[in-house]
Amino acid sequence: MSVLIELGDTRGAPPDDEHRPPAGPSPRWRVALLLAMCALLGGAAAPARLSAQVGPALPSRAILLSAGPLLLVVDPGADPPTLSAYDTAASYRTPRWRVGMSPATGWSAEIAGDLLLITERDQLRRASATTARSVRTGLPLWRRPERVYAVGDTAVAVSEVRSASEPGRRVEGVVHGVDAGTGATRWSVPVPSTAVLEVLPDPPARVLLVQDDGLARLLDARDGRVRGQGSLPPADYGPDNPQAVGGHLVLRHPSGAGVTLTGYDLPGLVPRWRMPVEAGDLTLRACQGLLCAQDRGGRWAFDPGSGTRAWTWPAGQRWRTVAGARGATDTLVLFGTAADGRRTLVATVGRDGPRVRGVLPAGITDCRRAGARLVCRESAARVSVWPLDVR
Repeated sequence: MSVLIELGDTRGAPPDDEHRPPAGPSPRWRVALLLAMCALLGGAAAPARLSAQVGPALPSRAILLSAGPLLLVVDPGADPPTLSAYDTAASYRTPRWRVGMSPATGWSAEIAGDLLLITERDQLRRASATTARSVRTGLPLWRRPERVYAVGDTAVAVSEVRSASEPGRRVEGVVHGVDAGTGATRWSVPVPSTAVLEVLPDPPARVLLVQDDGLARLLDARDGRVRGQGSLPPADYGPDNPQAVGGHLVLRHPSGAGVTLTGYDLPGLVPRWRMPVEAGDLTLRACQGLLCAQDRGGRWAFDPGSGTRAWTWPAGQRWRTVAGARGATDTLVLFGTAADGRRTLVATVGRDGPRVRGVLPAGITDCRRAGARLVCRESAARVSVWPLDVR
């Protein structure tokens, strides 16, 4: 049986977002990482091994997902496939609930208020349907034949652009506002050609649609009304461009012979600042109210309202982002390789920059964030959970 694992909000991300520990770096980079680790710790001793909480025993074929504070386990080999939910803040001896689910090749999950949205995907990563389940019981409440995104405690349904490489947040056809209680359509907005969709879950819940021609509309997620509108310059619009954080939007776009980041206020889409950046791969992610960037020079962060840099970390280029839900208030979790080339260093990235939290044992795989915890396989049949102090 061929199984595709969809990693929550990491869809469309570049290879550095893969959730496995990185391959062992060269000796020169091991030294650089060790020096960076010491610098982050202020010259203190090497970080201690993180204390693990034993997770549930699983069949080797099981697929791990996370949504909010829940660890979700899909057993695709059961008949029918089963979905089990474990609360990362409670005991792992028994699941909160276990239910049957529809067969698929891949799944992703997110939480909208009291709903758990489970999206099924085919072999080309295309969304085939979304089922809304009760977070408390796992029982199905409604189902739609589209991709459904959580927007705070409500939701929107979209048809993704048919693409084998990056279904991501590019949509076409119509965007539907969804009644969270029944799954019925509350409002509809047509999308000429295709557009990039970005959800802004913080109250008031809104949806940003950026069309291929640069027309940007900010929609109220509850009634579909346009709350702001403007034109953006030509850009490579995609799953991670533009980025909306709080009351600001940041767009990466060509400018003259180079590349520029421009910050806009929302909802008016008034440009406030510009920042030239090096051409080439640049990844932006929201992190605790800032935008964290990664390019070939390292990692750095800036305020989306002013463009002012908050911190710079040259050694961060060699660290990988751990899979998990994305959000403006989330803390990024990164993996690096310890000096012995076997164990995995864990760092968190927040408003004050990166901080090494500890070291994981050799041999861990399939890691992801689940709430304030890190969940990984330590063997084919069991997972372990490491609480992360992210204050």
